Amino acid sequence: MSISQTALTIGIDVGGTKVLAGVVDSQGQIIFRVRKDTPKNGGPELVQVISEIVNEINQDPKFAGQIKGVGLSWAGLISSDRSTIIDSPNISNCTNFPIGKLISEKVNLPVIVENDASAALWAEFKFGAAKDFNPVMFFIIGTGMGGGLIVDGNLHRGYSGAGAEFGHMIVQKDGQLCGCGTKGCIEQYASGSALLRMARELIQERPAQSANLLQRVENKPENLTGNILTTAARENDEIALAAFKRQADWLGLAMASYTLILDPQAIIIGGGVVDAGDLLIKPAAEAMVKYMPFGKDRNIPKVLAAKFGNDAGLVGAANLARD
Repeated sequence: MSISQTALTIGIDVGGTKVLAGVVDSQGQIIFRVRKDTPKNGGPELVQVISEIVNEINQDPKFAGQIKGVGLSWAGLISSDRSTIIDSPNISNCTNFPIGKLISEKVNLPVIVENDASAALWAEFKFGAAKDFNPVMFFIIGTGMGGGLIVDGNLHRGYSGAGAEFGHMIVQKDGQLCGCGTKGCIEQYASGSALLRMARELIQERPAQSANLLQRVENKPENLTGNILTTAARENDEIALAAFKRQADWLGLAMASYTLILDPQAIIIGGGVVDAGDLLIKPAAEAMVKYMPFGKDRNIPKVLAAKFGNDAGLVGAANLARD
């Protein structure tokens, strides 16, 4: 399928609690938005919600006849033909679910499904920080950790569609239990949830240095959030800075390992952690060099913050629907 550059497509970011949709032009600009709740039962109910969104947009006189395709951005394992959700940890009744085909039949438009990290990377590659780099890796780091890879202008999906699941490389034998069922995945050491766990561990290890941070959470470490920790680190709180340093060290180790295999020209870091800026990205880049074999004798990839925020998956999926 090839879509005219003047045509519009719809990108839909499907999450565990909300469905965000937007009409996107060929330059990656969102010209219309809509949000609905994700039905708790997922599956067929979710197909109905998404189909209603697309049909409502299609019937709007502003867009009559201009919508030519739909792209879904989805957190989960997607089939290599970009039609079926193989595994979906956050949304019910969507395992081995042919959602692309089911929605296409209801809206009479071509529909593709893409992993959310790959969709976000595609937005960065076409319109953002990853533009003009080849190969380029992407880490999307929020509560969990996902990844994407582009080589020679194409997303790498692998034989089964599971390529570039960077968050689940095992870095610690018998380490922290991961949501995927394995122990020791890098997600458990470099994600946002790992950062908070490390901060709480540091509070226990260094009680004498923890008074300032504990005061911010009313002496309840369980109340700690990423925003609180980032603010404390910017104000030079010792525990907060140490937590970011631990997270950055693990992330740098992972980036060094992946670089030896994939040799990217650049690594883009996106997701909620981008708000932390150089609290994470600069020390992670330094840790990558520290762990890189032959580091002084090889080209080190650039490490850059993503330019798109929460719209990356939506924009990337909409653009991928043009292919």
